[in-house]
Amino acid sequence: MWATMPGVCLLFQQIRRLFAPASARTRTRSLDAAARGRRWDGAPVVSRSLTGEIAGQGRTVAARAAHVCRNNAHAAAAVGALVANIVGPGIKPSSQHPDPSVRERIHELWSEWVDRADFDGMGDFYALQAMACRQMVEAGESFCHIFHDPAAPGLMRLRLIHPDQVPYEFPLIGPAARVRAGVELDDLGRVAAYHVLPRRPDDPRAPFDKAFTPIRIPADDVAHLFHAMEPGQLRGLSWFAPVLLKLHDLDQHADAALVRAKVSALVMGALTDAEGNAAGLSGDRDGNTLTAGMEPGTILNLPPGTNLEWFDPRPDTAFADFTRSHLRAVAAGLGIPYEMLTGDLSGVNYSSIRAGMVEFRRKLEHWQHNVVAFRFCRPVFDRFIEAAAVAGLLPGYADDPAPFHRVEWLPPKLDWVDPKKDAEAEIIAITAGLKSRTQAVTERGYDPERLDAEIAAERAREARLGLSFGTTTSTAPEPATNDA
Repeated sequence: MWATMPGVCLLFQQIRRLFAPASARTRTRSLDAAARGRRWDGAPVVSRSLTGEIAGQGRTVAARAAHVCRNNAHAAAAVGALVANIVGPGIKPSSQHPDPSVRERIHELWSEWVDRADFDGMGDFYALQAMACRQMVEAGESFCHIFHDPAAPGLMRLRLIHPDQVPYEFPLIGPAARVRAGVELDDLGRVAAYHVLPRRPDDPRAPFDKAFTPIRIPADDVAHLFHAMEPGQLRGLSWFAPVLLKLHDLDQHADAALVRAKVSALVMGALTDAEGNAAGLSGDRDGNTLTAGMEPGTILNLPPGTNLEWFDPRPDTAFADFTRSHLRAVAAGLGIPYEMLTGDLSGVNYSSIRAGMVEFRRKLEHWQHNVVAFRFCRPVFDRFIEAAAVAGLLPGYADDPAPFHRVEWLPPKLDWVDPKKDAEAEIIAITAGLKSRTQAVTERGYDPERLDAEIAAERAREARLGLSFGTTTSTAPEPATNDA
């Protein structure tokens, strides 16, 4: 009987812990992140989905981000750098149809359509890519309406829709019960349609009776570009959301430092005069303030009892370090190198800038292929192929449509830090069989078949004209020789 007493005591201890008040249980928690106490007092937590947060506060975040991107030099540089590196001159398609003649036909049709893609005529399809990417970074998302031009039968057109035209506020009763933040869901929770305003709410040209009446557009006719951060997310969040407060504080600190610098550059002094007549100095007097000027080399002869003290504000010696620290945090929050945000290359060398760019390029590949290509380029290409097939421009599509939709998106090439060394390393990898030439060409943003065709045409033209150009030397290591 006594042998079982330790087990009974242990059981009572477990029961006591189970029914102990929360304040007592927290002392035995092994996860500091879930503990309670003074160190966690006032710590904010996330209590609802990201879509709910965006629906309630996304408009404010987007408005503040737009202001920062238009008025803050570093924010404008960050947006420009992200768009230039993610999209650049364009993420271009390379058809993967097994028939070379069909691939060439698809590329030909695409080249003819690209310049006419934008319904508003502001640029070609790749300019729309850049604008959509800019909206995604600044406002958090971008919408593109895919439709057929009624004035040109058979011509597919694109028109970008500002996020303000997809209102967050929408009734959740009656027929709109499945609409959340302007996005309509089906019975399985998938996106079925978007409810879009014909014009932006602040557009004075919009008719009042239609300005606040959304139009239902099926999801198949919309390319919704945003970077999803959790499952089930319906709307995008500005990329500046984690750094807006820091940029605001940094602007205020810079303004204060500028005022301090202006004050320190002024000549100001306090004149103590027992007689009260400003010691006979000439100038304009306004109450107790005397504004006077002095020429270089002036010697003041002050009467006895008169004292002149100059104001010398102390300089802000921590401004540079404070600004640099905040800008590093801003660069980290935006996912770009500090040097790209500021243009400051004073503290880097070849190895450090190369290591930073390698990490940044991994992020670029993710944004290019998993976000822009998948959410924006892919829907447009699929609709383009379908439109071309309906117009009778792609024979055989009805028999087997899947091969026609196979495509590989080629992002713009990224310049190397040291082109010579990187090119030599590329050639060595191809020679050793560690990668194919096709892979190397694709990584540079080119279509291997088009490149080979251009090289063959150039060599044929050179042979026809009797031209001869220098050939590249091998970079493969020479075999070791035995001198013995």
